[in-house]
Amino acid sequence: MRNLTIPVTGMSCAACAGRVEKALSALPGVSEARVNLTAETARVAYEAPANAADLSATLQAAGYPARQAEARLEIEGMTCASCVGRVEKALLAQQGVIEARVNLASESAVVNFVEGAVSAADLARAAADAGYPAHVRDATAPVDSGDRKVEEAEALRRKALLAAILTLPVFLVEMGGHLYPPLHHWLAASIGEQPLRLAQFVLTTLVLIGPGRMFYAKGLPALARGAPEMNSLVAIGTLAAWGYSVVATFVPALLPVGARNVYFEAAAVIVVLILVGRWFEARAKGRTGVAIRALIGLRPRFARLERDGTGVDVAIDAVQLGDVLILRPGETVPVDGIVVSGASHIDQSMLTGEPLPVARRSGDAVVAGTVNGDGALRIRAEKVGGETTLARIIAMVEEAQATRLPIQSVVDRITAWFVPAVMTAAALTVLIWLIFGPSLTHALVAGVSVLIIACPCAMGLATPTSIVVGSGRAAALGVLFRRGDALQSLQGVKAVALDKTGTLTEGHPVLSDVIAAEGLEADDALRLAAAAESQSEHPIAKALVEGAAGRGLSALPAVEAMRADPGFGLFARVEGRDLLIGAERLMIREGIALGPLAAQAQALATKGRTPLFVAIDGQIALLIAVADRVKPTSAAAIAALRARGLRVIMLTGDAAPTAESIATDLGIDEVHAELLPEDKLARIDALRAAHGAVAFVGDGINDAPALARADVGLAIGTGTDVAIESADVVLMSGDLTGVVTAIEVSTRVMRNIRQNLFWAFAYNIVLIPVAAGALYPGFGLQLSPMLAAGAMALSSLFVLGNALRLRAIPAQLS
Repeated sequence: MRNLTIPVTGMSCAACAGRVEKALSALPGVSEARVNLTAETARVAYEAPANAADLSATLQAAGYPARQAEARLEIEGMTCASCVGRVEKALLAQQGVIEARVNLASESAVVNFVEGAVSAADLARAAADAGYPAHVRDATAPVDSGDRKVEEAEALRRKALLAAILTLPVFLVEMGGHLYPPLHHWLAASIGEQPLRLAQFVLTTLVLIGPGRMFYAKGLPALARGAPEMNSLVAIGTLAAWGYSVVATFVPALLPVGARNVYFEAAAVIVVLILVGRWFEARAKGRTGVAIRALIGLRPRFARLERDGTGVDVAIDAVQLGDVLILRPGETVPVDGIVVSGASHIDQSMLTGEPLPVARRSGDAVVAGTVNGDGALRIRAEKVGGETTLARIIAMVEEAQATRLPIQSVVDRITAWFVPAVMTAAALTVLIWLIFGPSLTHALVAGVSVLIIACPCAMGLATPTSIVVGSGRAAALGVLFRRGDALQSLQGVKAVALDKTGTLTEGHPVLSDVIAAEGLEADDALRLAAAAESQSEHPIAKALVEGAAGRGLSALPAVEAMRADPGFGLFARVEGRDLLIGAERLMIREGIALGPLAAQAQALATKGRTPLFVAIDGQIALLIAVADRVKPTSAAAIAALRARGLRVIMLTGDAAPTAESIATDLGIDEVHAELLPEDKLARIDALRAAHGAVAFVGDGINDAPALARADVGLAIGTGTDVAIESADVVLMSGDLTGVVTAIEVSTRVMRNIRQNLFWAFAYNIVLIPVAAGALYPGFGLQLSPMLAAGAMALSSLFVLGNALRLRAIPAQLS
């Protein structure tokens, strides 16, 4: 029986506490649940089948989520999928752990747990107790295992070199004698058979206890714990070959006369080949994280702070909100900020993929990690440290790289029993050949070959390496996968639904037409409408205010009252007069007759403009229209999506004639206009039923529900924070080419994962029987343990090399 105290959010009364207790008590395995409303906690006594994840999910479903914390660990010593499973099992066994995601490629773990139930240090100790030393990483510090990988690769190179030097004489003596028998006879006559064996024993033993010690230090304790892994297979295989050879060398009488051969060279060469494979693997793993390191490299170490009219260089961490920084030509922007003075062009290509620098002047925003052009700027720090756009991008990429895709669950189920199954197969192989085979040595060689050739490493690396490289390359192309499972689901979408304003269009409408009702003065009505809209942040409201200012109406009266009606427009009171401003549906709902302006609005809409009406004191007063330019890349992006066989749909709250005009120009298949935010949800459900999985692309607050409802939500990076937080994928470039890139990355990553998994499974399915002697009865062929070691090393390298090809994914429509 376990007891867990869970901090619960959202409880405000005794009824809430009662609902929480009822929900928890109904969970199988829970014997008692007591809620303390004052402390906002629930104390739960439970046993299997209940666990912390079930308790958390139950609270979430009841509407009272548990407060959670997250720990990130750097884990050493993992070599295969079995290691990943052991670490995850050890972490999940800790009190209050909800989820543990271990990544073999980045050698890291992300653990979510009930706040206060366990500490990050406890989690690190649990991993260490399982045989994998772990270190807690500061949550604000990005992963950068590049230096660690370089050091690891160098250490493995030295071990492999030393092992090769010690093994070479053993290999030449034994294998040279097989290849050229006179050499063996000459050595035996000159030195003697027994001295040669003693020399091989000494050199091989040095290889095993020196460079090869890592296999036994990790593999044998894992075997003793009943949790064998890759190192255990190597340890057993090499010790079997070495032990048999020791018996043949020192007490040959224990063996039959025809079975007194030595296999020192097999044990030594296996260690050399696996060390060489691990060396190349460490180098390749280091290259998988190049995208993260490139992003980290964008962040400057120092900033020039303005103090008393002069510039002072300070560490980047010393910059505070509101500080004014001096940015000289060619320097990297240190933090997110607003330009206070100066004018320049900023190169944002490293974050957004935009090829051309963008102009920045007073009042414009600049982003950390971008590069200043030839002008000097003074900027005010608005976001620093982990709040900058660059820091958030790094966090998103890391989160995506740590994600476990649904396809991984199949691999996990197999690798959980793979190593024990291999050990069983090796034992059966020895037993069968002892009974039916030609000799004891034949049985030993076959059993050792089975142990050595099996490669759970390739299985464990197949998915995470592709995710790490693919999501990193996507980030370099301006596409951020906030949720890694979107990498799998995006390639399966059948339809792409698009918002119009800010997605297909620039999102910066301008006032294009002002038509007054008969007998009224246009400027007077426009002045009142502009005053009402001055309280709104909506792009159309800004266009109206700016348009009025352009007509000399910048002195606007005060707004006495204002209320927005989402999806319709707004109500306002200005100078004692009641204003209604909005689409035709608002006027119809309020019973306002439009008269001749209705036909004029239709004519404007057919030209791709958005008509709005202004009613004053219950009477129609003004027809205005705004125009929003279509982004230059929208047509090409839609054509590319349709070329992939995807159906493209526009979902917009804009007037139907306007939407249909733009859709016709861009080649969009289907248009649904004049939709409220909740209408978009119903349309997405209908599209899913008609076509299959649906992706939705949007940028505004009103798009957030649709982004969350779609199978995959893609937010334009220039949009609102609410939209970005609701999305699965963020398109930093701000246009639809990012959608094409995201789908291409998803398609290639999943193809790459399938290739890796096919290789990993096919390799083991085919070669384990070959190693066991499947070809011996018909062809008289037996696989050498040395060849088995080489094949095993190459298997992992194939998977890593194949994943690294994803770094060559090109930008789409560039």
